[in-house]
Amino acid sequence: MYEQISANKWKSGFMVFFFVVFVLGVGFVIGLALGGTDGWFYGLIIAFVIALIMGFSSYYKSDSLALRVSGARPLIEGEYIRYRTAVEGLAIAAGIPTPRIYVIDDASMNAFATGRNPEHSAIAATTGLLDTMNDMELQGVIAHEMSHIKNYDILIQTITIVLAGTIVLIADIFLRSLWFSDSDSDNGGWILLVIGIVLAILAPIIAQVIKLAISRKREFLADANGALLTRYPPGLASALGKLREDPRPLRRGNDAMNHLYISQPLKKGRKGSAGRRSRLFDTHPPIEERIRRLEQMASGFVPTDTSQTT
Repeated sequence: MYEQISANKWKSGFMVFFFVVFVLGVGFVIGLALGGTDGWFYGLIIAFVIALIMGFSSYYKSDSLALRVSGARPLIEGEYIRYRTAVEGLAIAAGIPTPRIYVIDDASMNAFATGRNPEHSAIAATTGLLDTMNDMELQGVIAHEMSHIKNYDILIQTITIVLAGTIVLIADIFLRSLWFSDSDSDNGGWILLVIGIVLAILAPIIAQVIKLAISRKREFLADANGALLTRYPPGLASALGKLREDPRPLRRGNDAMNHLYISQPLKKGRKGSAGRRSRLFDTHPPIEERIRRLEQMASGFVPTDTSQTT
């Protein structure tokens, strides 16, 4: 259990570091292609400035924007008592302030957490999930989201989104500036130009793959931490099983917020489709794999015979 958590943290940290190096490398190569031996410095500066501006705005606005886009509303006093109790109790267990609690009026089952840090965090769950999950399943879902908050996953996801967006902007700036470029074709200048064009075309795709890979790693980590928080992995495993069988898409789901939810809100009702294509562009690991890992963890927390929990 603890080895799994440690491995997931290490892999996620390495991928974020690699992503930062990749962004700076793209800026370096494109700057070199446009400005020759003196252009690399300007390429790095442009990459840094774009990332800084996008990062600053995303850091302070990501939570309110996510709640607004999802149609979430604050939980009314006296409504969904089990939900409020689970959030407050698990926040105490996690040692973080109680997140703001929101409800999404939607029959689809889903939930997400947002906020740049535990002090500015929120959890939102759909009415479909709150009406369907039993106590242990609901606690498993909330523990998963609470782990995202405690692990600063939303901040990490914001960083990766900003870096991916920076790559797209740099590539776009480079391709547009080719019309005004006077790069010398002597001394191998044309080679750098070709490399820059190829990189500008491929870099956004590579950036998207890295971003989604980081997202999948953080989901595994939140599952593991959530199981540790509740001390009952079968609860989350059972909840994931229900999420897998729910065919209803989230009415206000969108590609920009896919990575926030506990399960992909736009992939419902397409059973088997993910197995027939590459998972490189999925924001979440396969639910079957997540359940399998939780079932492996369960032996360390409960007796072998867990039929009473199903």
